Amino acid sequence: MRIGVPREVAEGERRVGLVPETVSRLVGEGFEVLVETGAGWDYNLDEHYEEAGARVVGSAGEVYGEAEIVVKVAKPAEEEVGMLREGQVLICFLNGPQEPGLVERLAKRGVTVFSNEAIPRTSAAQSMDALSSMGSIAGYKSALIAANTLGKYVPMLSTAAGTTKAANVLVLGVAVAGLQAIAIMHRLGANVFAYDIRPETKEQARSLGATFIDSEDERREEEEDGWEEYEPTGWRRLMVSLGFYSFAEPPRDEYVVEGEEEEEAGGEEPEQWSREKLEADQRLVRERIKEMDIVITTALAPGRRAPKLVDREMVESMRAGSVIVDLAAEQGGNCELTRAGETVKHAGVAIVGPINLPSTMPIHASQLYARNMYNIIRHITSGGEEEGIRLELDFEDEIVSKMCIAHGGEIRDRLTREALEESRSGGG
Repeated sequence: MRIGVPREVAEGERRVGLVPETVSRLVGEGFEVLVETGAGWDYNLDEHYEEAGARVVGSAGEVYGEAEIVVKVAKPAEEEVGMLREGQVLICFLNGPQEPGLVERLAKRGVTVFSNEAIPRTSAAQSMDALSSMGSIAGYKSALIAANTLGKYVPMLSTAAGTTKAANVLVLGVAVAGLQAIAIMHRLGANVFAYDIRPETKEQARSLGATFIDSEDERREEEEDGWEEYEPTGWRRLMVSLGFYSFAEPPRDEYVVEGEEEEEAGGEEPEQWSREKLEADQRLVRERIKEMDIVITTALAPGRRAPKLVDREMVESMRAGSVIVDLAAEQGGNCELTRAGETVKHAGVAIVGPINLPSTMPIHASQLYARNMYNIIRHITSGGEEEGIRLELDFEDEIVSKMCIAHGGEIRDRLTREALEESRSGGG
């Protein structure tokens, strides 16, 4: 079975689908690998691929013409779509709901498309999860960009001229990118705060040194600050002196926790409680953002527009010289004022909208991506050098079922089909 690695043609894309390390493994297991000349840019040279056992060819046409599985990073350009053929497997980043027309064209050509954005977030799929691999790099770079843009030290520093305060940093969205941003900012010496609507992320953020913003925690602290220890009086005090220590506890009818009666009677609906807590959390974030020097936003769901977390009013409440780095810029931004690929200044605040951050670290990004691709390839193939390798697509398997968004001339992904219908009806 032949695997093809074309040179990326998207502007600014410097990653490559497979690196010599993974090529060597695949060749050793019986695959044939074709690599377009120059695909590895200036860090994986043609001779490195040849030493690993690949056949370096002179054009993309040869790669697409001979390969049965094509491994790319970015979605195919129009000229590349024309080179793909029926029965061929394409693995790349192709956000189906954002590119329904492209998926339709590939499906009509009979191409089987595996989208990295559609990977299920399960332990079984973890080794294939390129979305997380690239998210980690984006989180790392976002912290460095923020520190470089901020006009002050990030850590607290003592000098002969005095002591500077550590920067306050807020990370909104505690997934892979957010966790990496927290870790790097903590290492740089910042006071790091984090927020996510998912309660399970609280301990993850705390384990990396962040203070998690939670309205429930704030309420408990206020209650504890105003707490007065119960002291028995009158006959209760007498009973305690005689050894009946149960009377040292507050009487049940005098110390009823607010809302406890309703809980015992069935309580409020969980959905109502969640809405109220979410609103309280948002009010708290709105207050805390005024104290921040840096805000890094990372909230993004594949196939959807980025949720708006920071509005104009919040930006204007921040101190002049503060920085916002919006990792969701390419999907519309978490900040209302973000512009993809630009740095916007508003009310003295710099709003940075970086695009394709993993490509700014192509060496490690390509290494990690290639390992993910190796695991996907081995997951959808069977056999070895002696008995021969064959494609084996088991659509009962969750990974194959979710990642394969087009096969046999049809669009398999529901969200992509819905987006296509919406675009045809004039809604998109």
